[in-house]
Amino acid sequence: MADVADVPALAELRGIAADNLEAFTGWVAAHTMTHLPFVAEIDGQVVGSAWLLVAERVPGDESLDRRFGDVQSVMVRESHRNQGIGSALMAAILAEAQDRKLLHVTVHSGRRAVDFYLRNGFTHHRQILLWEPPTA
Repeated sequence: MADVADVPALAELRGIAADNLEAFTGWVAAHTMTHLPFVAEIDGQVVGSAWLLVAERVPGDESLDRRFGDVQSVMVRESHRNQGIGSALMAAILAEAQDRKLLHVTVHSGRRAVDFYLRNGFTHHRQILLWEPPTA
């Protein structure tokens, strides 16, 4: 997992401008319990990152612990793509999800990345529905 020293690289990968780095650093610090950043490094340089959101569903009679995960913001620098870095990040995230005994992990993927997630163990699921507000 990433640490505080990785925040500038995480911000840069997300396209966050230097003048917003302090605000981003504050956001990362405020979300350490729910948003877990992972980084991939080569020769001490961050070349990719991914986040695992850990959230909870309302407890039920059968289980009080209904935590689940959501993969967010998977990014690999263009010069390092197609080298297994994204898959290594996903393996780390899914191992963390297993260690935390999460019920499941979701991902909201762009069209270009669907095959990547399918290769990394995700499946299409008929029960996940999406609502979006109407556009004005």
